[in-house]
Amino acid sequence: MTLADGPHPVGRMIRAAAHGRHPPVDGGWERQPPWRADVFGIVTFTGHAVLCVPQAWSDEALQALAPDGFGGAADPRVIVALAGADGFIDSLDTIFAAPGMLGTPAAPALDARPDLAGHPRARRAAGLRDDVRTYGLPGRDDAVVTLGRGIGGLPELSFELAESARGRGLGGELLCSARTLVGPDDVLIASVSPGNVASTRAVLAAGFAPVAGVQLFRPARR
Repeated sequence: MTLADGPHPVGRMIRAAAHGRHPPVDGGWERQPPWRADVFGIVTFTGHAVLCVPQAWSDEALQALAPDGFGGAADPRVIVALAGADGFIDSLDTIFAAPGMLGTPAAPALDARPDLAGHPRARRAAGLRDDVRTYGLPGRDDAVVTLGRGIGGLPELSFELAESARGRGLGGELLCSARTLVGPDDVLIASVSPGNVASTRAVLAAGFAPVAGVQLFRPARR
């Protein structure tokens, strides 16, 4: 998966942060349009926040929420105000990033597994990302990896192991293999809740590094 024309502005910021070029630590915030028509989000870097919201929210209305880059943008009251009491609010996640390794041999090798598209993890991915594809291991249904265009238009993965497959390092191996699906000039991202210690360990073991925080939301349809 490649993005020859470049991703959304926040995707460029995440990609730059993955290469050590971070936004200014100014305590400020900026707005950008959503990268997907029905998914909005607040992306937070060290000392800087980006609100990806539709034009229905004026700059003045956003400023009134005090979404500063020193934690204000991650205030739960901000996300509730934007999503509404009955809107969809995702968990507050850490964005991890790693360079792609297309062409590098990997074990275990991931197979395209369209038969796993009905897996709950794959259905969730399809509701948040575009062009989602599902992968897994040959002859096994206890591991699923998804890859699609996610936050900021970047290649984003998600994964899940059945309980019987956990605890043996397979998660980290799958993530290393997932990196071979993305070109070396791009970055692959994964969003992990800070409380999900097992997945955090897996992404770190696979060479991913934390670059930002994110919380996705979607107001309820009226």
